[in-house]
Amino acid sequence: MTLTELRYIVTLAREQHFGHAAEKCFVSQPTLSIAVKKLEEELGVPLFERSKNSVRVTPVGEKVVQQAQRVLEQADTIKDLALEGKDQLKSPLRVGAIYTIGPYLFPHLVSEVQKLAPDMPLYIEENFTENLRLKIRNGELDAIIVALPFNEPDILTRPLYDENFEMLMPKGHPWAQLKEINSEDLPQTPLLLLGEGHCFRDQVLESCPTLSQAMHDQHTITEGSSLETIRMMVGSGLGCSVLPQSAVYGPAASDLVVTRPFKTPVPQRTVGVAWRASYPRPQAIDILVEAISCFNPASKR
Repeated sequence: MTLTELRYIVTLAREQHFGHAAEKCFVSQPTLSIAVKKLEEELGVPLFERSKNSVRVTPVGEKVVQQAQRVLEQADTIKDLALEGKDQLKSPLRVGAIYTIGPYLFPHLVSEVQKLAPDMPLYIEENFTENLRLKIRNGELDAIIVALPFNEPDILTRPLYDENFEMLMPKGHPWAQLKEINSEDLPQTPLLLLGEGHCFRDQVLESCPTLSQAMHDQHTITEGSSLETIRMMVGSGLGCSVLPQSAVYGPAASDLVVTRPFKTPVPQRTVGVAWRASYPRPQAIDILVEAISCFNPASKR
C-alpha cells in the first residue's frame, strides 16, 4: 500500500469515473485501474462497485477512503513540517473563497501576496461554504476566506473586515431618487437573490427579517446563479437586488443600474480567514492576512 494508491482511491471516490480520476491524477486510465485493483486485492475487499457508466464506493470503501484522506493530510503535514525549518514562504499557499468574495478580492490578493512573498506560489479557487469546509478539513486547502461566524472543530478563524450591503436597482426605479434605502421596505419590490446553497443569500435574509417573512408569504423573488448574473438581470429591469459592497463596482458594472446604501442599521457581514489549528506555516497565514488588510471593499476598482 502506497500513498499514491491512497491518492488514487480518494480521487476515484470523488470523481466516480475512472477516466476523470485518471486525468486528475495525471496518469493513464489503465494505470489507475490496475493500482486500485491491486489495493483491493491486498486488502481482500472490494472498495468500488463498477458498472458500465459509473463507479460507486462500497460501504467498506467509504471507510477506507475516509481514512486514506486523513493519511494523505498527515503526509502533507510531514512535508510542510520539513519545510518549516527552511522557509515557510516558499511552498504554495492554497486559498479558497466563497463565490461572493473571490471575484472581487482575488485580483487584489494575488498582486499583494506577490509583493509580500514573491517566492510563495498562490493557488486560488472559489466554492460554496460547505465545500470549502470539507476542503480545509481534509487538507486540500490551507486557508479559506468566508463569512463569519465559521464554526468547525480544530479550525481557527480571524476577522478581516466588515462589509456593508447595498441596494442594486434599475436606473429608472423610483428608489433611485432616494439617498438611502430602508431595509424594511425590501418586500415592496420584486427581488433577485442567489439560489439555495449560497451563504450570501442566507446573510441577506438574516439581515432583513421583513424580507425573510415576506418569502413565507410568497413574495416575488427570482433566483440567480451569481452576483454578476443578477446584476445583468437587474439591468434588464427584472427587479432589484442586494450586493456586498465589494461587488458594487464589479467587473460587470453597468450604466443600466444604480446602487444606494441602506439606512442604519445597515445590513452587513464580517469576512474572515479560517485555517487548521495544526497548520505548520503560521507565517504564510500572516502574509495572507497582511495582504488582505489593505483591501477596501468600498473602493472603486
